This record gives sequence, C-alpha cells and structure tokens, in this order.
Amino acid sequence: MGGFLAAATGFFYPVMVLLSALTAILLQILSNLANDYGDFKKGLDNPDRTGPQRTLQSGRITESQMRKGIAITGFLTLLSGGTLLIMAWRHLAWKELAVFAFLGLSAVAAALFYTLGKHPYGYRGLGDLFCFLFFGWVAVAGTYYLAANRFDLAVFLPATAMGCLSNAVLNINNLRDHDNDKAHGKNTLVVRLGLKKGFVYHVVLIVSAFLCLTVFLLLKGKPWYAYSFWLLFPLFLSDLLMIHKTLDTGAPDKYLPKQVLQSFLLALVFSMLYYFT
Repeated sequence: MGGFLAAATGFFYPVMVLLSALTAILLQILSNLANDYGDFKKGLDNPDRTGPQRTLQSGRITESQMRKGIAITGFLTLLSGGTLLIMAWRHLAWKELAVFAFLGLSAVAAALFYTLGKHPYGYRGLGDLFCFLFFGWVAVAGTYYLAANRFDLAVFLPATAMGCLSNAVLNINNLRDHDNDKAHGKNTLVVRLGLKKGFVYHVVLIVSAFLCLTVFLLLKGKPWYAYSFWLLFPLFLSDLLMIHKTLDTGAPDKYLPKQVLQSFLLALVFSMLYYFT
C-alpha cells in the first residue's frame, strides 16, 4: 500500500519499499515466534486450546531451539531495518533518521513483548493498539515517507485501513481463543469485551477500513471507477455472517487465513486502482 501510494507521486525509491517489506515480514515472523514461546511458557498452549497446534506445544522443537530462532530472526530484523536507514540517510535529515530508528527499535520491542516478559502487553488488552500502530500507521505512512520523500497527512487514511484489517486478523485469533485466554489470564480485548461485543468490534474494523479508503479517494478527487474496490466487500460480509454463526464453537479460526488473503487482495486492488486512475 505504502509503495503504490509513493509511486503515484512520481518521485519514488523502490529500494525503500522492498527493504520496508522485508523488515515488516521479519517483524511478523519475530512476533509469531515470540508469541509461540511466550504463550507456551505461560501455559496457554494446552489441550484446551483450539486452532492449529504450535511448534513448542507439539514438541517438534525445543525451548532452546525456539530461543535461538527468536535471536536469529531478531538479528535479521535489525539488519534489514538498519540497511533501510543506511539507504535513507542520503535524503533524510538526522532528526528524521532518529525518528525512524526509534520506530524500528520500538517495532522490534513490540514484536517481542506481546507475550514475553513478566508484564506482556498482549495480556492486558493492548495487542490491538500496537498492531494498529505498527502494521497500520508506521508500515504504510512510514514506507510512503521513505519511498516518496514527502509527507501527506491524507496517507493516514489508507494507513488506518490497513491497521484495521491487521487488527481484524488478530481479532479472529482472539475470538477463537476467547475461552482459553480468559481461563489463563490473557486479557485480550475480546476477553475484556466479551464474544458478542468482540464481534461488533470486528464489524467496525472491516467497515472502517472500507470507509477510510473511500474518504481518501474523495480527498484525492479520483473518478468513480476507482471506487470499484467495493466489489470485494461481499467477500468480507460473507465471512462476517459466518463468523457470527460460529462464535461459540471456536470455528472462526478457519476464517483467519481468508481474512489475511482478502486483506492483501483489497490492498492490492485498491492500490492499483489508485495508481492507474
């Protein structure tokens, strides 16, 4: 999303987009590994947990191997992010570089301490906030700024949309794990809200994403056919209806990969429509 928005300005550093994407992927992997390790150590990965069995839970790897995996992935993430900053120093002031360095280190810390440590923020219902910030605002607006070398406040609208869709993925996971999380003190936002309000929150996330993208196009004065990304909305609506029907059974888990793929599809279709109109 950030790359397409930057390319549309006509002043574009594609290397920045590639390095940003690589860093984001490594952050996601780091977060998944740390989450696997943290939940296992805190007893959440037990026979009562629904969804696919995790690596430590299944015994396929040891705790020592997981720690090594986290350390290696953390190093690669810092290496990728550091390379991104080195490439950016030519057209950014030192204050801007300092801000991006702080954001990068904060993203690594957020990936690790979602479930690690004595007071993981994921156990206090703050996972959605950090997911929104780093996989929404920082990812999209940050990539745009690095690749286009300019600031546009309106870019926070598609960045907000991506943050909402990222949270929707997390929320399906939390809807699935509601009972087990509640029993073991993992107070996710869904646990705090309850299943029914957690589903309403999910609806708000999906609708907000589409509305933010729509307002962005209105601000940019795009033609009517740029709004054809709404043709994808029935896919999301269908899943919303099915998730609502399966709330009490743990079945929402099968809609998690669909949410990921549909979010990626929406980002791609919207970005191409914006770029070519």
